[in-house]
Amino acid sequence: MAEQFKIQNFRKRHPRFIYQKYFYKIKKGDLKISFVFKIEPDIQFRPKIIIKDINQSQISQIGEGVLNNLIFHLGLIEILSYWKATCSSKIVIEAGYLNKEQIKWWKDLIINGMGQFFYENKINWTRPNFLKISGGQGKLDNKRFGEKLKNRYLVPFAGGRDSIVTLERLKKPIFAKASAGKQKKEIALFLVNPSKQIQKTVRVAGIKKQIIVKREIDTRLLKLNKKGYLNGHTPFTALLSFLTVFCAILFDYKHIVFSNEKSADEGNVKYLGRIINHQWAKSSEFEKMFKDYCKKYLARDINYFSFLRTYTELEISKMFTKYPEYFPVFSSCNAGMKIGAKQIRWCGNCPKCLFAYLTLYPFLDKKQLLKIFGKDLFKNKELLPTMRALIGEGKTKPFECVGTYQESKKAFELSLKKALGRSPMGEAKKSGKIPYLLGKI
Repeated sequence: MAEQFKIQNFRKRHPRFIYQKYFYKIKKGDLKISFVFKIEPDIQFRPKIIIKDINQSQISQIGEGVLNNLIFHLGLIEILSYWKATCSSKIVIEAGYLNKEQIKWWKDLIINGMGQFFYENKINWTRPNFLKISGGQGKLDNKRFGEKLKNRYLVPFAGGRDSIVTLERLKKPIFAKASAGKQKKEIALFLVNPSKQIQKTVRVAGIKKQIIVKREIDTRLLKLNKKGYLNGHTPFTALLSFLTVFCAILFDYKHIVFSNEKSADEGNVKYLGRIINHQWAKSSEFEKMFKDYCKKYLARDINYFSFLRTYTELEISKMFTKYPEYFPVFSSCNAGMKIGAKQIRWCGNCPKCLFAYLTLYPFLDKKQLLKIFGKDLFKNKELLPTMRALIGEGKTKPFECVGTYQESKKAFELSLKKALGRSPMGEAKKSGKIPYLLGKI
């Protein structure tokens, strides 16, 4: 009840979130963009996005109308990170225009993409008039990009198993006409606030062309969070989708190649009659939804897709083991990459670490695993509740990018079979050959 009162109080004190305007300029070879958001009566945010290494000719080629449309949309997707602080009942768009179809699309994005936020804060989004979006006055003045783009590939890259597998498989030459033989693809990596750890992985990848974006969160949001304003998960892949489209047009790349897998379609928990999915913005539902919106309102010639859509996490881990050069540098742990955290490759205590260890265990020897993770995670007794949650025996599936219940079960079965070798289960337990977690299956 106290939580509900707090939420209602925020919505009453802060009835409207306003996207007022945006600014952009080229300075020292970078495109610097800032947005102005206001939460009535007296909260203002100015988040920034910086596109590195760009020049005026690139801007001029796409035209002012297209540029304004793309930047306006970056502001729209940035709204979610700031609106969540008060969960205001009205979002007012003053910086541009949205038609009725677009307003419906953005409302669907918020309801689905913010599902985990609603669940964890016990917010009832099903109430009448929970959220109204007004899309500006007049008509759509900004323009969709209608030109052809070069047959090149832009790969969002975060240094984890998925994006590494996508990149390495994409590197393989394609067959052109018989007379021309094999042709290499032109590939660039797309990096947002790349950490030192990700940069190490980039060096192993050997891709020289990199498009780098700096995203700066307004520190006033962090101060509000400390004061007790609402906080929670936002659909980061949706933000990446708009950013990559913008950069693909600026730098002339037709193909945007994400690394979202089949497993992302499974949700975590049911809440208020809807399945809440931590990975909704990585799901096939969002992929289709975004592709349609992109073609209609952003750029006609963009080919946005996920390279790994037909594969499970377990299959991807098996493919990843073919690239041992990445073993010393890759990481899939989010806990060690949080703002303000000491940057570490593997915390060894979170669901993501356990799941990565679990899906690699059947395909690597123990020496390789220990070298990667630093310890045997199956011996960590404190991870038992996490193990049970991964296989469907907990209240919810962990709110992380992990596989389905079924593939987690299969991975544990494969790991147990490997650990047993030819030994009977009872004999293996007595000898201590079976790590703690595998003995609890």
